[in-house]
Amino acid sequence: MLLADEWKDYELIETGDGEKLERWGDIILRRPDPQIIWPKNDKKIWNRADAKYHRSQSGGGNWEYKRKIPNRWTISFEDLKFYIEPTGFKHTGLFPEQAVNWKWMIQKIKKANRPIKVLNLFAYTGGATVAAVYAGAEVCHVDAAKGMVGWAKENVALSGLADRPVRFITDDCMKFVQREIRRGKKYDGIIMDPPSYGRGPNGEIWKIEDSLFNFVQQCMGVLSDNPLFFLINSYTTGFSPTVLGNILKQTIGSKNKGIYSCGEVGIPVTQSGLVLPCGIYGRWENE
Repeated sequence: MLLADEWKDYELIETGDGEKLERWGDIILRRPDPQIIWPKNDKKIWNRADAKYHRSQSGGGNWEYKRKIPNRWTISFEDLKFYIEPTGFKHTGLFPEQAVNWKWMIQKIKKANRPIKVLNLFAYTGGATVAAVYAGAEVCHVDAAKGMVGWAKENVALSGLADRPVRFITDDCMKFVQREIRRGKKYDGIIMDPPSYGRGPNGEIWKIEDSLFNFVQQCMGVLSDNPLFFLINSYTTGFSPTVLGNILKQTIGSKNKGIYSCGEVGIPVTQSGLVLPCGIYGRWENE
């Protein structure tokens, strides 16, 4: 398991009874997490939360505020900066466990010592986009949600990278890749964080178990002749990391030699010493 244990502005303070207590800068949030099936130990520590998210039986939920906090604030991971904002679906706009992948791709891009073009698919608020741009890559950021693309653009500017070469595209990722193939566009690195389930703008249905392999295979059409890396993240319950590794071996591995790795990502819990699993990854990288 790769541990996101180099944060200063983020801390997973405690976990228990389906909840996690997190510090985002100087603001402490209490959010649900279905994987936390062990009990709380020190129950008093949970009173430190500035806000708590309550799920609704009908979907979504709402925040209960113990004190007034900003609608949005900033945290940093090393030189990278991000806006944090509690949303109606419990998320904050950032997945801190992905710092392990940000550091990996920064190192890969910087060591390549050549111009690198990166395609970030299902790119959300652009954590990986900020990292790749910071490392010196030219990035194409694609997500179907206009609000998330706008947020990503703000994150890039917040990190002082607004003058770097980034394209922000609001589109269905599969349709965008198909058009890039027809245009003859190529990328040296591809990142994707596909949802478990989703619908495209015209009612297209995405089910990760039915669609992922074919989509990765399709992405081979935009991969350059000298690719640097391919990264797949997943938060789909029940998926083994080996599934992602196998997909990469049967797609990019059929044409390119390289190194494969797959596994879990996690965050250490300060109070208990436990580790909270936070999804899986599959990587291919050139030799």
